[in-house]
Amino acid sequence: MSRRIAPASPALSTTPTEERQSRAPHRYRTRLGALGAGAVPVVAFPAPGQAWLAWVALVPGLLLMQRAPSGREAAVRGWWFGAGFILTAMYWLVPSIGPALPVLAALFGALQAVVGYAVHRLLHPPLTTRRALLALLVVPAVWVATEYARSWHALGGPWALLGATQWQHPAILGLASAGGIWLVSAAVAAVNTGVLIALTAVHWRPRAAAALVTVLMLATGPLLFALRPAPVGAGAVTVALVQPGIVEDPQARFDASARDTAALVGQPVDLVVWGESSTTADLDRNPAALDELRRLSATTGAEVMAGEDARKADGRISKDAVLVSPAGVVDRYRKIRLVPFGEYIPLRPVLGWIAGVSRAAGENRAPGTAFHVLPATDRSGRPLPVGALICFESAFPDMARTAARDGARVLVYQSSTSTFQHTWAPEQHVSLAAIRAAETGRPAVQASLTGVSAAFDAQGRELARLGTDGTGTLTVRLPLTAPGTVTWYDRIGDVVPIGALLVTAGAAVSARRSRGPRQTAGPGARPSV
Repeated sequence: MSRRIAPASPALSTTPTEERQSRAPHRYRTRLGALGAGAVPVVAFPAPGQAWLAWVALVPGLLLMQRAPSGREAAVRGWWFGAGFILTAMYWLVPSIGPALPVLAALFGALQAVVGYAVHRLLHPPLTTRRALLALLVVPAVWVATEYARSWHALGGPWALLGATQWQHPAILGLASAGGIWLVSAAVAAVNTGVLIALTAVHWRPRAAAALVTVLMLATGPLLFALRPAPVGAGAVTVALVQPGIVEDPQARFDASARDTAALVGQPVDLVVWGESSTTADLDRNPAALDELRRLSATTGAEVMAGEDARKADGRISKDAVLVSPAGVVDRYRKIRLVPFGEYIPLRPVLGWIAGVSRAAGENRAPGTAFHVLPATDRSGRPLPVGALICFESAFPDMARTAARDGARVLVYQSSTSTFQHTWAPEQHVSLAAIRAAETGRPAVQASLTGVSAAFDAQGRELARLGTDGTGTLTVRLPLTAPGTVTWYDRIGDVVPIGALLVTAGAAVSARRSRGPRQTAGPGARPSV
């Protein structure tokens, strides 16, 4: 006797629309989780400085992308992850750009959508060995490609790149001397990918492959550091960095820097460096300010590099590094890459309103047209070519590389972070000088009005520091490398990010081909969620 099965009760059946609505709260909670996961890697940057965390800090976010129900949802989670990262890493920009920060986070976060899609595409369960190996190549490449894209100056610049978390570890920065900060970022992203695979793969083969790549990535930097000889030394110079502290009045700030410099008389100093905006006088049109700098240079026996932030004869304000000797102005370099919103407002006719609700620039500064090395000399008159760069320009690897290739013996950064004095910004900023030193094989110093002022040797090791709570002068004996010294990165430039872009493009083409032609949904097909 056959048994009749009763039809399902209408009250228990659900439509696709109802299913999507029931899943919506979970989806939004997961996206908020991705936003929070984006904040985790920031703890590895200064000032928290937990550099070890960088090697696993991406895993929570990558796991959410891997477990997304679709590639589209994984991309959205990647976007939220990227937005959370930018909001946390650059929270200190709020006084300068106010409500523009969430917009900036959304813009840069969108780049990480590509990371989310790649992670889901290659690492969704069940994970095969082939896809695991591809992921260990493609995911770090996509990560570096997104960092390279947002590093374009028109989009803001290369701040908070993942590799910068390792600035206090010269052995890891051995990678920077070979492929720039990009290679360090790629290694950190590869280790995070390997950890994710080791934690989530069911079979031993993908886990073994991930473990092998992870060990290799962790060992490559120290091996390069150990096997490659240190840059050849060729003498040393004594550099004095002047840090007057928070002095709001421009003339009082100039006078404080002058007093600190005068205290160096009798010391064997070769170069005195003042911070960014240490004078608001146009030294070409203000003989009193210039005469004071000439006098200081004559009495100390060292040339003085002042930071000029002044309205010039053409009526526009610019920021210059001005090299002064007893004879007068030797040369000057005008800042090329200005801080978005801080020194100019992009699309000012549209976004100029931001200046009314924040400390964004009331008028655009005038950028320079070209970089050139300043022809400084030491106290005995021997050439000491200086790559003088101003504040935000320390974030750009290509500028330090250009200075090295043009013959600079020392990289000198002038800075002012007084607006962000009690945030993570000063520590994030000074870390960049260490990375530029390791990339180029040149010692680097940073002189800041309010700290941090510091000096690093040609492998990025810190030699001296004056923190944000200090004032006065920081005098350091700086070992020089031989003229003509070049690192691999100096020679090859941005090969790593260009290669990452090619890998990303190739993976995108391969993914599109593997999907085949778009299928037309039949009457019984269910829409994807």
